[in-house]
Amino acid sequence: MTRTARLWSLVGLAGFILLPWYMVPGGFLSFGWMADPAGEGASGLTSVLEGRFWLSGPGLALLAALAAGSLLKDAQARAKAWVICGIAGLALLAAQGLLILGTGPRLAMLGDAAQPGMGLGAFVTALALLFVTTTGISARGQGRGDAFVTGLVGLIVALVGVFVFYPMAFILIRAFELKGGAGFGVSEFLPRFLSSETWSLACLAGGWCGPAINSLALALATGLGTTLLGLSFALIFTRTDFAAKKLLRVLTILPIITPPFVIGLALILLFGRAGTITEFLHWAFGMEKTRWLYGFWGVWLAQMLSFTPIAFLVLIGVVEGISPSMEEASQTLDADRWQTFRRVSLPLMRPGLANAFLLGFIESLADFGNPLVLGGNFNVLSTEIYFAIVGTVADPAKAAILSMILLAMTLGAFLVQRRWLGRKSYATVTGKADNGQHASLNPGLKWACYATALPWAAFTLVLYALIVFGSFVKLWGYNHSFTLAHYKQAFAISFRNGVHFTGAAWDSYFSTLGIAAISAPLTAMVGLATAYLLVRQKFAGKDAFEFSTMLSFAIPGTVIGVAYVMAFNFPPIELTGTAIILILVFVFRNMPVGVRGGIAAMSQLDKSLDEASIMLGANSFTTLRRVILPLLGPAILAAITYSFVRAITSVSAVIFLVSARHNMATSFIVGRVENNEFGIAIAYSTVLIVTMLAAILALQAVIGRRRLRRSDRVAA
Repeated sequence: MTRTARLWSLVGLAGFILLPWYMVPGGFLSFGWMADPAGEGASGLTSVLEGRFWLSGPGLALLAALAAGSLLKDAQARAKAWVICGIAGLALLAAQGLLILGTGPRLAMLGDAAQPGMGLGAFVTALALLFVTTTGISARGQGRGDAFVTGLVGLIVALVGVFVFYPMAFILIRAFELKGGAGFGVSEFLPRFLSSETWSLACLAGGWCGPAINSLALALATGLGTTLLGLSFALIFTRTDFAAKKLLRVLTILPIITPPFVIGLALILLFGRAGTITEFLHWAFGMEKTRWLYGFWGVWLAQMLSFTPIAFLVLIGVVEGISPSMEEASQTLDADRWQTFRRVSLPLMRPGLANAFLLGFIESLADFGNPLVLGGNFNVLSTEIYFAIVGTVADPAKAAILSMILLAMTLGAFLVQRRWLGRKSYATVTGKADNGQHASLNPGLKWACYATALPWAAFTLVLYALIVFGSFVKLWGYNHSFTLAHYKQAFAISFRNGVHFTGAAWDSYFSTLGIAAISAPLTAMVGLATAYLLVRQKFAGKDAFEFSTMLSFAIPGTVIGVAYVMAFNFPPIELTGTAIILILVFVFRNMPVGVRGGIAAMSQLDKSLDEASIMLGANSFTTLRRVILPLLGPAILAAITYSFVRAITSVSAVIFLVSARHNMATSFIVGRVENNEFGIAIAYSTVLIVTMLAAILALQAVIGRRRLRRSDRVAA
């Protein structure tokens, strides 16, 4: 412990003395700051010597922590000193950042002091102070005395606090704003939270329900539907001899890699009043043309297409992870295949089913694009929040209250899920070998899965064939003359005096791929590390910690984007207009998928694996790296895949964060749709689909399948 605390103290002091404390023009990696060490590249120490005395606190705290590790002989006294120094340093760092802004201090007693946003030096110093604190906590016996576990808990709590709670505070505090901007109070909060306009049940009497009721009904239907479809696909993959599994695998992930508005547009051109299928049914059977697509059923259909892959990615690893020996034991006791599935296999899938439903439920609540395109008069909370922010008459207080309603629904679903799972053990993967043959499905269940999944896969195939078709015609739905003009305009390449990417879409395409490639592994790392703590470790506040990791997923992306603009547009953390803010919003917006997938997969790994590793002399970090991670292939693939494609296809979270220098593909597509350039938008979407599909297949080849047994064949 002493060596660890001393190392982090030295790292923090190095950052305080050598690295630029504030943000530098062009970014740290431009190294232009090195030419001006007393100006733009001034370190924390240099800034203190130049008169910014308020920066001395974190440096002195690190010096005190280093001295405590060297001078104090009593272990408990050293640990206590590290905790005190770390917390004091972090408190002083946060206080000076929040009290002294770029325009001046918040307190008159600080005079005319001003400072820009914090830079790399401040980040390294804060990180070192955090780990000095967690090392002291572990040295005092907390967290089983494991510095790695305590440090990981501290790091994730700090990240969630800074990049989820801090920006959301700027939005949620507006929920208590009094009408007319007359300050803040609680007198109007409950009446607006429980407003009959929001919670109306008039649809039961032939009218229109409020957006809260609409959102709840839609989320329940989508959660149940996506879970059942995802389970059907997972069972076909793992328990049948279906011949075209590779094609089916591609079809299961196609919807998740679709850019915004494309599924809605395709459904309109198929099922709208002038849609292809609507026209055919009218011609062949005389069926009346209606607008059924614009409302609950249209939005539900689009969400089923969009979110079924999430349920599948969560459930495929869970279904694969069930030990065949348990199923064989059931059959040995004279149970048939249906009884084995119902009494043995299905109960062991409960963590995966619960997490798949929770993700589908929350995704539906937070979905913005599908209700915007297909909602019609069916209002939901996410679109109401959007119009409250960007509408003709902006009402941030209303947006904040509706966001809190979404949070309440998420909390309710989370608590129901926890109660349904209970405290039972679902571990099936142990250190023991087995014969590796899963019990096959009984004929009735197998054909039920086929009847559910295969028509859906065929429908998906038709939908995406039409999307590709639409990119090669002049105007999809009206003029079907073949053309390559859309691709030429978006992705033209010139070969004069070298290769030049002259198409209008190239800049946003390369920016999007770069940001997605950086954010995807970071998202998976943070999500799976959080899942490891939740499943494998015990610490105070664990339930609150778990729920806090779901907050960013429950809030609509539009609200997250506005919150990030409000929080990070000025010191102490000034990131607006940079690529970093886009990476951060993707990491913490998509982190819950890695968390839920990791929890579902890790719940099946028996703790005896960890205990055996630790008994053989490995520490927690080595056990995580050498034992647990190799068994989490599907969860890792799900987290990286989902975060990568969401970084490419997300629109609501980044619509307020993109800049001329860092434009995103979805922002470009939305701009083309607004200008009625549908051909370019569909062509760009097709290129993105092909790009993401290639990336997913490459990830699958690199990560591979989890091998839990000698054979993965289905038992006859």
